[in-house]
Amino acid sequence: MGATTEPASAARVSGTIRYWAAAKSEAGLAEEPYRAATLAEALAAAKARHASRPKLVRLLGHCSYLVDGSPVGGRDHATVALTEGGTVEVLPPFAGG
Repeated sequence: MGATTEPASAARVSGTIRYWAAAKSEAGLAEEPYRAATLAEALAAAKARHASRPKLVRLLGHCSYLVDGSPVGGRDHATVALTEGGTVEVLPPFAGG
């Protein structure tokens, strides 16, 4: 099941955010739960939870994201609906990119 391009409703769902590489190091954990309707909402909540980790908060603005295995690319995060039990993969920039 992949991420949709438009949120079907404002209903919040539960899922998991997985941090990789530098994001995992800066977050101090490999994964954490989310409760949100869109990727933008999930990321805003993660930034608020980790406000005491400014490097992570900045890094999240430069990461690539996979939602349920599908690349988000340049889509507006507010238009990427999350699914119940879904996964958001946080992929920081790797060497050279």
